[in-house]
Amino acid sequence: MILHSEPTVIIIGGGPAGLSAAHQCLALKMRPVVFEMGDKVGGISRTESYKDYLFDIGGHRFFTRMAHIDQLWWEMMGEDFITVARQSRIYYRGRFYDYPLKLTNAFFNLGIVESARILLSYLRAQISPQLPEENFEQWVANRFGWRLYRTFFKTYTEKVWGMDCDQIQADWAAQRIKGLSLKSAVINAMFGGGKVKSLIDSFQYPLKGPGMMWERFRDHIEAHGGEVRLNSRVTRLGHDQVRITSLTRSEGEGEETMPVEQLISSIPISRLVKILDPAPPAPVLAAADNLSYRSFLIVVLIVNRKDLFPDQWIYIHSPEVRVGRIQNFENWSAAMVPAGETGSIGMEYFCDIGDATWRMADRDLIEMAAGELAELGLAEKEEVVDGTVIRQPMAYPVYDRGYSANLAVIRAYLEGFVNLQSVGRNGMHRYNNMDHSMQSGILAAENIRGGEYDLWQINEEDSYLEEEQLPIPKSPLIEKLLRQSFARVDEFAFAAASGTLAGLLIFLATGWLVVKGGDNLGQHLQLIGQYFIGYTVTVEGAFIAFTYAFFSAFLFAWTGAYLRNLFLTLYLYVLKKKNEMMSLRDLIDHL
Repeated sequence: MILHSEPTVIIIGGGPAGLSAAHQCLALKMRPVVFEMGDKVGGISRTESYKDYLFDIGGHRFFTRMAHIDQLWWEMMGEDFITVARQSRIYYRGRFYDYPLKLTNAFFNLGIVESARILLSYLRAQISPQLPEENFEQWVANRFGWRLYRTFFKTYTEKVWGMDCDQIQADWAAQRIKGLSLKSAVINAMFGGGKVKSLIDSFQYPLKGPGMMWERFRDHIEAHGGEVRLNSRVTRLGHDQVRITSLTRSEGEGEETMPVEQLISSIPISRLVKILDPAPPAPVLAAADNLSYRSFLIVVLIVNRKDLFPDQWIYIHSPEVRVGRIQNFENWSAAMVPAGETGSIGMEYFCDIGDATWRMADRDLIEMAAGELAELGLAEKEEVVDGTVIRQPMAYPVYDRGYSANLAVIRAYLEGFVNLQSVGRNGMHRYNNMDHSMQSGILAAENIRGGEYDLWQINEEDSYLEEEQLPIPKSPLIEKLLRQSFARVDEFAFAAASGTLAGLLIFLATGWLVVKGGDNLGQHLQLIGQYFIGYTVTVEGAFIAFTYAFFSAFLFAWTGAYLRNLFLTLYLYVLKKKNEMMSLRDLIDHL
């Protein structure tokens, strides 16, 4: 079945990026061989199980603005790709807040005084933002105000990342939260007319969890001549400074070394550097050591009650408990929970490998999670009848102060290998969404066949937002109209032109009447003398009229142009802020 005459592409990592690369290799008549160190495909997007209970490692919604990715998902899942009506809330200080935040709900929960303080804080941030924006704290506070930032974002963000918000770089937020461009907002305002349809309220989801998607990818790859080898850990990559020449992997008790033609890696880029043989220069290894990752673990509690709460997940902002997010798996899909009167709840704890939370015994974690579930008022502790723990190392790449410089050193070194590409979230140390990770794998496969795609630009150039764009008319005429309509008018030039035109008109009119002559010389035009002191229908009067008309029209036109520019600036500012707030509605989802 396998056609050995086809070029072979070795892919390290069986997550969304690696499997998408393998799928594209098949389309390009190349034979992919995928090595995955775990016993399941999907990476952090896999589905785990415990006593017939299925659960995510973090909760994965499927939505994208990339039509080819969406089509690929549907081709794989068919009728098993269900639509889920989203419901999620924030728990803070004993109250539940709708999320995305809704004005009336937040107002009644916060109260009049606190709401007023938040509004004043927001206005102050708009008038006097903190610049330059160097860290995440400044980035959020400049958009929401310091008081709302401290209320809804600070505690949860620091739970997730284990560091102060002023230690997280602002470009992390700029990359993760992308809005519509100002141009798109203007065109939608001019031609769309209606409300942008939002995908925030619903999303697609595989019937039995996200792992079902990646199992379909694996089956497709294997059915068409590729290989997916589980429990295969790559331990060494031999090279000659220009090409990766060999790969050594362990599988069970054995070890195998094979030649490499082309290699795509989706493992953490820091680990990729460390399995190169010969070893990279010391500065590259040091940069790899200095890249940080955030891990987390999920405590799955089996609760002797269904319908504990209606949300798919709840963000826990209260600092008195350690849990950061709580999943209710039956609300993602009824097929995730066996029939009966029990449900499964996922308590998510963000941590670092080797810290106190990571090292806790499973029974202690289950006891702690059950206690916190009760403390939050979501269930009685006695209702928890069973549980299990899954630890996920290196789940999220960290954007600390030194990450950019360290990543640049590693990238510069790896770019010296002509047959190596690094893709995916950990492979690029970028907090990509699932579809962007898939896109990086697809384009890496295209590059092998002669494409010239810069994988590092995927999430830089593509705006990303949980929004379905309105159809935007595109034509040279519309582009020209936009440029003309929203171009700034030069007040002085417009005023000078208007004054000159007005002055010349009355000058020429007066001059024509003087030349024409007659008994009743310019009877009507002489009425201007009531406004232009000293004007007569004479040669001298023509120059006087020119001067009056010029300065009057100049002043009027300058004022009009100034007001036009001012109101246009305010209009564009309102559009920009509206567009920005639309893109920030689900900010916490991206943390």
